[in-house]
Amino acid sequence: MWLGDTAAAAHHVPMDSSPHNFFNPPLAEGVRRFGFRKWYERELLSSHAHLLLTILCAVALVGTLEVFRGGSLSERLLDVVMFLAVGAIGLWSLRRYLYLLMHAEEVANQANCPDCGTYGRFTVLAEDPKGGRTGVCCRSCQSQWHIEG
Repeated sequence: MWLGDTAAAAHHVPMDSSPHNFFNPPLAEGVRRFGFRKWYERELLSSHAHLLLTILCAVALVGTLEVFRGGSLSERLLDVVMFLAVGAIGLWSLRRYLYLLMHAEEVANQANCPDCGTYGRFTVLAEDPKGGRTGVCCRSCQSQWHIEG
């Protein structure tokens, strides 16, 4: 865009300020794109991928402890840095695993229609990203309710 191009600037749409993750879209966007059951499945798969990363970090921590036995001072310092880096990645992946798993379960527990009891068959009506609520409508009986989270 050129500096003096006001017509293009008027049609420029600013990017959303919230971080966007292609693999884990927010509930409203994910249900619109994939449907609830696929969104839920993707959340669980992503959370378990983080669990796998946590397990691999635990194995790497044991490996760095094994390597720490010998070597010069610079090699030991490198081992300590590697130990801290792998530990930090492991803690992050464990927290992400727990968050994604709990979020998926929290939403899944609210996916039953309060009137007819149908599970996971709804369309998204509206979302409140700041309040964390998503308005949904049952496809079977047209009942409306909110999903928190």
